[in-house]
Amino acid sequence: MNKPRLLIVDDESGTRNMLERAMSRRGFETRVAANVDEAQGIIARERFDSALLDLKIHHDSGLELIAPLRSSNPRARIVLLTGYSSIPTAVAAIKLGADDYLCKPAGGDQLVAALLGDPGARHEAPPLPDIASAPPSVNRLAWEHIQRVLAENDGNISATARVLGMHRRTLQRKLQKRPKVQ
Repeated sequence: MNKPRLLIVDDESGTRNMLERAMSRRGFETRVAANVDEAQGIIARERFDSALLDLKIHHDSGLELIAPLRSSNPRARIVLLTGYSSIPTAVAAIKLGADDYLCKPAGGDQLVAALLGDPGARHEAPPLPDIASAPPSVNRLAWEHIQRVLAENDGNISATARVLGMHRRTLQRKLQKRPKVQ
């Protein structure tokens, strides 16, 4: 039996390598690309059963790869991964033909379930998520944004402070004050 072929596209080498190892261990034959141009070249030469696409790839978007993947294999399972989850990008991804949209970090089993698309799960209604009684506080949203930017900079506080336009010590104080989840 042939292994399902999986394309992984992520500009962060650590994430890309981790995804490749995790998916290979779970029975996928993987190919990786670090940018949209490289991925388009691979898609033009090879056919994939599924794809894990980062939403933000340098100055490009994984959304650009949905159409070429669909034209190569209309039945391919396409999953977008992002550290920048938002309703508009999730809606755009699904409208363009993505099968799922997951926030980073996503676990290996969660990725496999999204990539294989459990047919039995489609007939059952998924459990409804808990809906907060109030929107998150501004402090909570700011803290989550800082965490995303910090992760993008591999935990480097000085680089994160530069990107956010704040003093390093101010950033360190903000990181020590984790706001409550409402």
